[in-house]
Amino acid sequence: MQSHKPFKYAVAHGRFQPFHNEHLAYLRWAHSYGTHLFIGITNFDRTAIQKESTSNHRHTAFANPFTYWERAAMIQGALLEAGVDPSQFTIVALPIHAPEKWPEFVPTYPNESIHLLRVFSEWEQEKVSRLQSAGYKVITEIGSPKLISASTIREAILFDRNYSDLVPPAVAVWLKRMNAKSRLESLNALESQE
Repeated sequence: MQSHKPFKYAVAHGRFQPFHNEHLAYLRWAHSYGTHLFIGITNFDRTAIQKESTSNHRHTAFANPFTYWERAAMIQGALLEAGVDPSQFTIVALPIHAPEKWPEFVPTYPNESIHLLRVFSEWEQEKVSRLQSAGYKVITEIGSPKLISASTIREAILFDRNYSDLVPPAVAVWLKRMNAKSRLESLNALESQE
């Protein structure tokens, strides 16, 4: 991380279903802008997930298999394993569909905080628009190819394909501990019946 960071607080967010190596790169990039990194976990209440017209799968049960605390544990484990000082990051719930409520969850002071997004699709661009409309400062990284997808990892777990090189080792441990394969099998079966 650079020694002088332009903001006191950097805010990054995602579903992290599950957390993978590209998410880790995203958080490192975001942290380079702020002394303290706030990591917002979206879709934190799986009973209140909303459909989104710009992303046709993000509301499905199969796309949201892990609870808030499980994702927080994966993220914390991966960051600690990567050598990030625990005093430099905070993991919080973040209501992605209500940016006006964000001051309750993360720092939004205009001169001290910055929101960082990597834009790969229409959905990320929609989030940028919502944040800017709510008056937040936003920095984006646009056009970099998305090399890893959480969807690909969920399918790899479901079909017994190797995914260990796609996630930090701490996340692989959590996925085994949670018996992710069994959970994904159950969710896949339920969605197939609908």
